[in-house]
Amino acid sequence: MKVIFTFQPKEEFVNDLRNHFPGAEFSFLKKISNAEEALPDAEIIVTMGEDLTDRHIERARSLKWIMVTSAGLEKMPFEAIRKKDILVTNARGIHKVPMAEFTLGLMLQHAKQLGSVLKQEEEGVWSRRLPTSELYGASLLVLGAGAIGSEIARLAKAFNMKTAGVNSTGKMVEHFDQMFTLRTYKEYLPHADYLVAVLPSTDDTKYTLKTEHFDKMKDTAVFINIGRGDLVEESVLLEAVKTKKIGHIFLDVFEREPLPSAHPFWKEEGISVTPHLSSITKMYMPRALEIFKKNLKAYSNNRSEEMMNVIDTERGY
Repeated sequence: MKVIFTFQPKEEFVNDLRNHFPGAEFSFLKKISNAEEALPDAEIIVTMGEDLTDRHIERARSLKWIMVTSAGLEKMPFEAIRKKDILVTNARGIHKVPMAEFTLGLMLQHAKQLGSVLKQEEEGVWSRRLPTSELYGASLLVLGAGAIGSEIARLAKAFNMKTAGVNSTGKMVEHFDQMFTLRTYKEYLPHADYLVAVLPSTDDTKYTLKTEHFDKMKDTAVFINIGRGDLVEESVLLEAVKTKKIGHIFLDVFEREPLPSAHPFWKEEGISVTPHLSSITKMYMPRALEIFKKNLKAYSNNRSEEMMNVIDTERGY
């Protein structure tokens, strides 16, 4: 069983995998371009999910399973994968703790005006006239009530926030007071103090957030996007803050990454930019590889029905 990694994990992870699966032949490569010779014999490919192309899938004649060590799958060559009936799994669920903590951190940063506090400290200004607020009693609407969204709602409940969510069915999910679908959530927008987007990039979600949605929101509301940058057009965001339709926007994801240094988001006072790091902590790789190890054990024992996070390649998630 030949397993190719198209990235290089730390040595401790490499040794751990080899110790747990002595019968597997592992190849750890720095990037996909180094895998050309190994691809034809690879039975399993482990990837971050952004480097595989149709050509790689076609060249990998023995490929049976692809493990994506992230949750994002929008760059995967699914059509080629479907043609060869290749199994795909991902690391869904490993992001919920860091991304939920990151989101609550941004909400607290806004409520307590910590950005302004830091600026005052740097300038040696003593002023207590900052428009601070509380999360207590505030209303939160989460677009994407999956593992990450549910964890955000759980933490929000610790602050006694009112929580509403959006999923594909509208069925209730733990930690949410109300649930909507992408077709019905607009009715809650006028009540939301915080709108958090955790949606993946699909045909149903691309550019789904429009000017009309910001028109319905409070002019004091905060929008946080930690999902995908193509949820809303950049021009819509800029117009929303310039016309004071919204209180503040926090963006961790963008249509083009890295965000160009000359991009207007950097200097727009109503927008705060972070470099797509909401899920990145030292626990990222251990959690991802733990899922891979459980799945590799099931795969090795011909128990594919026990594998976690199997992806529907038609839907792309």
